Amino acid sequence: MDRFSRIRRLLGQDRFSRLQQSQVTVVGIGAVGGYAVEGLARAGVGHLRLIDFDTVEPSNINRQIHALCSTLGQQKVEVAKSRVLDINPDCHVETLHLYVSAETIDQTFTPGIDLLIDAIDSLESKVELLCQAWHRKIPLLSAMGAALRQDPCLVRVADLPQTQKCPLARQVRKRLRRVGVGEGIRCVYSMEEVDFSAQEHMEGDGQSAAPRPLGSLPTVTGIFGLVLANEAIRMLCEK
Repeated sequence: MDRFSRIRRLLGQDRFSRLQQSQVTVVGIGAVGGYAVEGLARAGVGHLRLIDFDTVEPSNINRQIHALCSTLGQQKVEVAKSRVLDINPDCHVETLHLYVSAETIDQTFTPGIDLLIDAIDSLESKVELLCQAWHRKIPLLSAMGAALRQDPCLVRVADLPQTQKCPLARQVRKRLRRVGVGEGIRCVYSMEEVDFSAQEHMEGDGQSAAPRPLGSLPTVTGIFGLVLANEAIRMLCEK
């Protein structure tokens, strides 16, 4: 049987054809972005551009779908590309091993994009990406904070101004408002209350201490990514 027969059966040929013809860029191929790519590939999206500057590290194994003992040290975008092509050899996959910033942003948007998925951890890069995409009128989906959450039933989807109880969304919203960005950024976020105080311990010798990474579960970060993919499928089918 054709690998996408059940997708076609559910969506119909016309909407499935839209998925096959769509060009989606995913920025950030980590705990959330990796699962978003997985969902898009298995749904039959025909063109994917994968952007990330990082390599697979041992600390990624607890939550990132591409992180395995066999992929340690490899570029995340190349590992993700290999997996996508193993799922669908007909998918056109482009990879960019770069850090998103004001200097590299044009590479992110070239050539055209039907949908941009933001799964970046860095606040500065996330705000720059969303700002530029919004002003260029590129359809957007963005992941807010998934770390420290434990209840998958509290994951929600809303436009950025309507998000609640998410500290990251609050910061992004505040910064984007300063540069005139309003509605039109659809977000996946959690309504779960989080306590950052338990995660604010410093490690080091007291001279050059650095914050510890925030704890996260593979289940919740994976659900964030799959909800992003599900929203993407819906948006692409309706475009």
